[in-house]
Amino acid sequence: MSPDTVSTLLKRIEQDNVRFLRLQFTDLLGMPKNVAIPVSQAEKALTDGIGFDGSSIEGFARIEESDMLLKPDFDTYTILPWRPHENTVARFVCDVTGPDGRPFEGDPRCVLRRVTEDARKDGYTFNTGPELEFFLFRMVDGRPTTLFQDVGGYFDLAPTDLAENVRSDIILALEAMGFEIEASHHEVAESQHEIDFKYSDALTTADRVMTFKFAVKTLALMNNLHASFMAKPIYGICGSGMHVNCSLARDGKNAFYDPDGWQQLSETCMHFIGGVLAHAKAITRVANPTVNSYKRLVPGYEAPCYITWSTSNRSTQVRIPAPRGNSTRAEFRSPDPTCNPYLAFAALLAAGMDGVRNRTEPPASTNTNIYHMTAAERQKAGIETLPANLYEANQALLADDVICRALGSHVVDALASIADLEWDSFRTAVHPWELDRYLATY
Repeated sequence: MSPDTVSTLLKRIEQDNVRFLRLQFTDLLGMPKNVAIPVSQAEKALTDGIGFDGSSIEGFARIEESDMLLKPDFDTYTILPWRPHENTVARFVCDVTGPDGRPFEGDPRCVLRRVTEDARKDGYTFNTGPELEFFLFRMVDGRPTTLFQDVGGYFDLAPTDLAENVRSDIILALEAMGFEIEASHHEVAESQHEIDFKYSDALTTADRVMTFKFAVKTLALMNNLHASFMAKPIYGICGSGMHVNCSLARDGKNAFYDPDGWQQLSETCMHFIGGVLAHAKAITRVANPTVNSYKRLVPGYEAPCYITWSTSNRSTQVRIPAPRGNSTRAEFRSPDPTCNPYLAFAALLAAGMDGVRNRTEPPASTNTNIYHMTAAERQKAGIETLPANLYEANQALLADDVICRALGSHVVDALASIADLEWDSFRTAVHPWELDRYLATY
């Protein structure tokens, strides 16, 4: 970055009365990490980067390769609006590099940038607009619980107590950080909420997803509530999803729209859908990364578990919403908000571009409620099922060369190791359900 650009940003930091800078990055699990520095170190951070120990970060580096640098992305500078103004704190999203300045292959942000730049070689920009759902639970004695904060339902007005006020606080904070909020509402389950923000290019949106989750959790905690993005925190009610609306743009125009195409959808759109469905099982490993994720992907709670698509049917994995023109998009409905957005978007784009490049035709669309179809009817229609658990999803990823190449061997090996450890821990644990079921009987 040029000295003039650094100088301009340093002046802005001074004018904003910033006292501390948070240098934020994301580990492979999708957890936000940060190094805090006093403003006196700002020039060093903006020019040389700030060193840290990568061996302590999940999925990053071995101890003998642990020296790493955080390089701030100047475009991500923002004030944290909930911090006291007399000691203003600002934040940068950072890229992770080695000591030589080369991008670190295990940095999720680096992975997404690499995949988006590959799509750009064909003239495409990948735009995404995620819809994140979350629960607001009560805190008791300083610990999170699953006690509901409100008893509202879908689109209800003024649920109760703090819920609506907290949602308003979150929106105001996000707008102060540069978000364009499009809508917010109470979701289907009690204490479940959704806040939608405007789409952008995938890298910008992934940064915003991480900022969104950080802001939501912070504002909730300040109101003695716990915000949970867990996919299925409570049995018997809806879980939380992160539907991803996505499209390709080319020469400034929506490449999914064709006024003369079937349903006004372009061949590019159809081939993108074909690619996504062809690689859906592998994508699931990064879009649904926890053992708990698969408690949501079951029939009956609006979460898609079958690999198919439609122009209207909400029981399919991919849905094409009604708007056309520049708003033409595909809604990928299976991800949940525990995912690492950088890796999920990278896998989604790699799959879609594989379909575009190989002109992959999607299967026939499904216009009936798949949940009401029998297994024989689904088999006859050629409708496959998403992986049933984390182990199956991980095996699907390892068998998919396209997605593995997109993520890179470092990331794939780390994800496989994480999945093996987590699945083995879950598989061998004795769960309360087993005690309730068997202890007295046997």
